[in-house]
Amino acid sequence: MLNPWRLRLLSQLDALGTVRAVAEAVNQSASSVSQQLSVLEAEAGTPLLERTGRRVRLTPAGQVLARRARAILDHLAAVEAELRGLGEEPAGLVRLGAFQSAIHTFAAPAAARLARSHPNLHVELLELEPHDGIPALRLGDADIVITMPDHVGVALGPDVEVVPLAVDQVVLVVPPERAAAGPADLADHAGEPWAFDVPGSYMATLAMRLCRQAGFEPRVASRFGNHLLTLQHVEAGRAVALLPALAVDSRFRVATRELTPAVTRTIAAVLRRGTRPRPAVDLVLEAVRRLPAPLGVRPQAGEP
Repeated sequence: MLNPWRLRLLSQLDALGTVRAVAEAVNQSASSVSQQLSVLEAEAGTPLLERTGRRVRLTPAGQVLARRARAILDHLAAVEAELRGLGEEPAGLVRLGAFQSAIHTFAAPAAARLARSHPNLHVELLELEPHDGIPALRLGDADIVITMPDHVGVALGPDVEVVPLAVDQVVLVVPPERAAAGPADLADHAGEPWAFDVPGSYMATLAMRLCRQAGFEPRVASRFGNHLLTLQHVEAGRAVALLPALAVDSRFRVATRELTPAVTRTIAAVLRRGTRPRPAVDLVLEAVRRLPAPLGVRPQAGEP
């Protein structure tokens, strides 16, 4: 009989690539993980791993089982949840991941609403940037991720379901005394100090590209991985910035201006396609979908 814990280790090996990485993910020694995988081979009755020196790779049989393992584990989780909630409301743990600005505007409000209406349901919030969300979903470390499908850095295949939520605009953020009507011309701000995201991030790359398209090389005065620090810097008059409208917190005294042509990004909830529906996961997804669109963000066409 195949052991679910060992199946999870095999699935993680397929996703992470090395026994050492799996060991770090599950907080065990590499030798312990290797031993468990050897036991799984005995349970399967066929070689699952090929060993070359200190490295291992999956055999064809190992690849098949690793792909099936996620569906098997999802099926077990669904059955457990169904048994716990038999005759009752959905219950259990649902792990909801989201990138930084979506935590405050989508994930946290949905979790707070469900805590009041479904006290037996526990929603665990995870901060997962777009390039981290889909791998975490496929590893089973998250049940739903709120992300930007066009900027996740990995292929989205038939193993996941994408549910569009909203369309978010990128806006120019300036100190309040510099507010002006109409779309912004970035070239008018060529001599300003700029606050950028950290190098290599989606927003840093996008902001640099937009400034260069406007005909200038921005003078980057600061880099923050936290949008609240960027807003604080702009509010104090130390910089201007390009941010998603979703990230502009109303607690800060800043002004925003749309860009022309408009620059937008699609925000979506992504979940694994399981063999059985999970009422708790469906309930969390529905709570996220029914949230009112934040200021400056429009719902996806056809969504509530």
